[in-house]
Parts: sequence; C-alpha cells; structure tokens
Amino acid sequence: MFSGSVQPAIVSLFSSTGSDPLYLWSVKADSSLPADSFTCFLDDAKSTPTPPPPAVLISPHPVGPDTSGDGEDEFSERMGYSLTQTVMHIQSPSLTKTYIRCPPRGWARAHMGREGDLGLKHPWIHIQVRNMGRPWSFELGLVDQAGKEGVVRCSTFQNEPILKPCSPPLLHLPLAFPTASTTPLTSWCTITMYLPTLISHFSSLALLRNPQDDEEDVRLHEIELPSARFSHVSYVKVYATCRLKRIWFSEVDSSQRLPWEFELCAET
Repeated sequence: MFSGSVQPAIVSLFSSTGSDPLYLWSVKADSSLPADSFTCFLDDAKSTPTPPPPAVLISPHPVGPDTSGDGEDEFSERMGYSLTQTVMHIQSPSLTKTYIRCPPRGWARAHMGREGDLGLKHPWIHIQVRNMGRPWSFELGLVDQAGKEGVVRCSTFQNEPILKPCSPPLLHLPLAFPTASTTPLTSWCTITMYLPTLISHFSSLALLRNPQDDEEDVRLHEIELPSARFSHVSYVKVYATCRLKRIWFSEVDSSQRLPWEFELCAET
C-alpha cells in the first residue's frame, strides 16, 4: 500500500476526526450479537449520538476509586477528563470477532493481482486509545528484511509474554493501562512502541509456552522465524473494546514535538 510511495516522517493511518476515517480500513463486528457488538463514531465527552437500535452503548470506565460521593460534579471528576472530539467506539464481548483492520483482508495492489501489505517502514507506532474497562487487544504484522513475517499481539488480558509456533509465528505480549489513582486526569493514553526491538523475540525459546516440550521446539524450527533487521509493518488490527482517536507511524518517538492535532485535547 505504501511501499511504492515516498513516506514522510509522520504517517497518520487513522484519525477519528478525518473526513473519511475508515477509508483504508475494513470493519468487522460479531453479527450474532447486534446489541453488544458494533462500531460507531461519537463525541467522547457526551457519548452521543447513540448508535441505532438494537445496539446498546456501554458506559465509560471510571479511572479512579469512587470516594467522592454521589454528586454529579464529583462523578464527572472521578471519570477523568474526556475528549471534546469525535472518536471511534469499538465494542463487543467477543473481542476476536469485532475489529478494524488496515489494509482490509484481501486487498490487492493495483495491477499486481496479489494481496499486498502496508509497507510502512517507520520504526515507531503510536495509538491514542481510551480504556473502557473491558478486555482489549491490538495486533501488528512485522516483516524483516529477509521477507519473513511475525505477528505481535498486545492484550490487556495476557499475563506474560508467550511465543506461539504457528504460521506466521505469534508473539503475544501483556498490555496494561495506567493504574487508577485518586486524582486521575483522563482515561485516554498514547501507546508508543519501538518495532525493531520486537523482531529478536521471535527466536527466543524462553518465550515458548513450555520450553521443555520437544514437539513445540520442533514446530518452532519448522516455521520461518523473522530474525533479520526490521523492514516494515504489513498490517494493523485493533480489536474491541476501546475508544480510538488516532494511529500514526513516525521516524522518532512521541517525545519529539508533534503537530497540534496529534495532542489529546480534553474537556476542562
């Protein structure tokens, strides 16, 4: 998708306030749960407009303990600041069946007749996301300079890193939102990952579910493990349940000065 293009220092792959936020994405929801599994765009501070029936919107997750009493003002403060912007709400109890993916599965490069990938070579990825208090996960396809692919999945329900010898190999990493405090600012955060360092973990036998299992060891050696230097990202997948503002790639980390529209602007 981007491999044949000149790639600027910052590439915004998703922006909830853009004119067509899902232009490069496909959307999947669990059709067996129409009231609970859906995606929509809404104002984060007001949670409006509500999705059309039968969809039922869940309430945002408090970011601090309820020690302020029953007053509406205190409750709003306990919830932390919300964004005064349109965001994407992705909701489902069946996490793996409700997601957005870029590029869409089956997408083919023009005039090449085969499935392509993102081809983004930036080493840093940044995801602006709101904790909804439910299990959440996102996934990246990483390709090394030898053309071997591995999948990195980060999940709030994973307790320890695990390497699964499937094809392509899956590196499943634990993910935790900032812990609750008595003086929270917001339940939004920016997740930043340096992708080149993840490639080496695909060849780590210590991360196998059972390093002593000979069968798993054989399976690991039967598949192609990415081990060369990082080349590019093949796809991005964001699962339920969360609220999403922006996903972008960059040549440098988020400590560098960003354009103002990349900031998390909150209601005061």
